[in-house]
Amino acid sequence: MVFAMPDDFVQKDYAKYRLARAREDLDAAHLLFENSNYRIANNRAYYAIFHALRAVLAFDSFDSSKHSGVISEFRRRYIKEGIFPVEMSQMIGSAFVVRNASDYDDMFIVSKPETQEQIDNAEYVYAEIKKYVDMKCTEKPQLEQDMERLKQKAIDGQLMLDE
Repeated sequence: MVFAMPDDFVQKDYAKYRLARAREDLDAAHLLFENSNYRIANNRAYYAIFHALRAVLAFDSFDSSKHSGVISEFRRRYIKEGIFPVEMSQMIGSAFVVRNASDYDDMFIVSKPETQEQIDNAEYVYAEIKKYVDMKCTEKPQLEQDMERLKQKAIDGQLMLDE
């Protein structure tokens, strides 16, 4: 589902907010892990990834009420296009499976090493996405870039009437 975001600044605000939620969930995963609450730590590690993906998708004015929709759209727009490494897709998939099993399978027991791996993966995904969001939040909007380019061409005497 694509939702309306009026401008570049709102997209950046959504991205920053969602990234902050991701960090909060990741911090909670670490605390839960330290207290041997592995099932819930996996849940929070997954949600850290989920909110980080939503942070990136805010730049595309995309959100979905279904987790699978967010994941597939992120993979289509960012993994398939080579913006993020393919191994991130595997980490996202693993986090999704482990979180579902942890939350809904009564007999699923996750080990300490498995949980540590999920948290490490979530840290990696978060760090990669944070770099991207930080870059997108500091770059100038396309219209502003185009105006500066045209202004420079006019100053340099290179502006053609058909531009």
